[in-house]
Amino acid sequence: MKSFAFLCLFLSFTGVACSAADPITNKWDCHDVCKRYADCFNSDYDVDACKDRCESAASNSDDKQNKLDDCHDCIGDHDSCVDDISHCSTSCGTFIAP
Repeated sequence: MKSFAFLCLFLSFTGVACSAADPITNKWDCHDVCKRYADCFNSDYDVDACKDRCESAASNSDDKQNKLDDCHDCIGDHDSCVDDISHCSTSCGTFIAP
């Protein structure tokens, strides 16, 4: 994320702007979030459909992009599914809805 911020800073000096919504980062973050849900709670969960919904939501809203970043950081901080539920449901719930 630091390299993205640096790139945005550099591009701002050249007249090109960046928004918080980054479709390339979203693709990986959304896949991780949706896959974690499938691994922990529902092995039949449609990860691809979740990823598509997640990418669309995060790419169209800086607020949702921030929630995606928080969710991805949160699930990366925990080793168990129980910890993910108790700590990450607020930030991740937006993206996991069926």
